[in-house]
Amino acid sequence: MNFIEWAVVALCRVLLWVSTVVIFVILVANTVLRYATGASLQWANEVPELLFPWLVMSGVVLAAAHGAHITTTFLMDAVPATLRRWATIASWLVVAALYGTLALATYRMLDIVHDEKSPILHVPGSLTYGCVMVGLLMLGLLAVKSAWNAWQSPHVESGPRTEPAVPEAHW
Repeated sequence: MNFIEWAVVALCRVLLWVSTVVIFVILVANTVLRYATGASLQWANEVPELLFPWLVMSGVVLAAAHGAHITTTFLMDAVPATLRRWATIASWLVVAALYGTLALATYRMLDIVHDEKSPILHVPGSLTYGCVMVGLLMLGLLAVKSAWNAWQSPHVESGPRTEPAVPEAHW
């Protein structure tokens, strides 16, 4: 695992754990408060709504980093290894370009959604869209890394990755 992949995975793990823990604690505290006192925290519904996109996007990027997304390989299995290598490089570069295009489109929308504020905390909508943009940029980086790996490898194996989806040493 190179530095870029390590940094992306580490950042996404931190975001995943922090958002999950904060959402859980707030929802449990608000539920206990509601049943114990009959009142609830006004802002307790907004924070999970704001953190949920960060949780989802970090999970999507982690799944991409570990090769855990669904893939079909029967066409690539039918072609020679050299053609498979070039097709792999080209497809990863197309994927990276598409992620870059989506990230740029999201960036251009940030000014528009920045004026939308959450009702209680007044957090701008650009925070949520920013999470999508950052996730798309990380996915693009991972796609470029995959294209580079295919470029450096004389023989490209198709099919799912052979390493475990979640490295045990990091948990």
